[in-house]
Amino acid sequence: MSTTSPDTTNGKVALVTGAGTGIGRAVALELLARGYQVVLAGRRGELLEETRARAGAASGRALAVATDVTREDSIDALFERLRATYGRLDVLFNNAGRGAPAVPIDELPVAVWREVVEVNLTGMFLCAQSAIRLMKRQNPKGGRIINNGSIAAYTPRPLSIAYTATKHAVTGLTKAISLDCRKDNIACGQIDIGNAATDMTERMANGVLQADGSTKAEPRMDVAHVARAVANMAELPLDTNVQFMTIMATTMPYVGRG
Repeated sequence: MSTTSPDTTNGKVALVTGAGTGIGRAVALELLARGYQVVLAGRRGELLEETRARAGAASGRALAVATDVTREDSIDALFERLRATYGRLDVLFNNAGRGAPAVPIDELPVAVWREVVEVNLTGMFLCAQSAIRLMKRQNPKGGRIINNGSIAAYTPRPLSIAYTATKHAVTGLTKAISLDCRKDNIACGQIDIGNAATDMTERMANGVLQADGSTKAEPRMDVAHVARAVANMAELPLDTNVQFMTIMATTMPYVGRG
């Protein structure tokens, strides 16, 4: 953990989407503990305020902005508020995402497919696009974007086509941003997370469907480890980048383990 005093700023500004719960909340609190000024974005303002309250003495460096990442006007309003308050952006943790019911492909409603794509892919693109516009024009120029991928960016779980397809697409988004924005001193990397202990993964402790048709409980890891990993990526100088990082519960069923 950082030894930064809660009331001390490091001069850097971070934006965390999906900051009201889970991984987003943990990362926001870790960045605040390390001295960042942090903009908390998410759909539910009351959850953002809860995150802000949990920061304790560092809460004065947190700005909560209720945001729907699927709406361009909402993203525009978020970045206008960010610019008016801080004038620049050093780090975007592009984290907001959602899953879908575990059903066979032929039973997944197209409306649900579109909702997952809108949040997990289009929303991530819109946030990255606005961040890039600001980072290219600010002085000093540049910044860092960290996209939240998933183990699903590499291999699917059973009955997860919408989530898996969007997380594979996030990898393409990360690579394209990393390539196209080099000239503007913008670094882009991706963290792929397996079984962080959040509300989203509680069901895994009770047992989830495996590829062989069995149902098994899966190990989870403390979300604080993910938060520290993201913060460590964020704190690298811009001439250094973690392109992809995988962090996972050691004995979860992946790459032959478990």
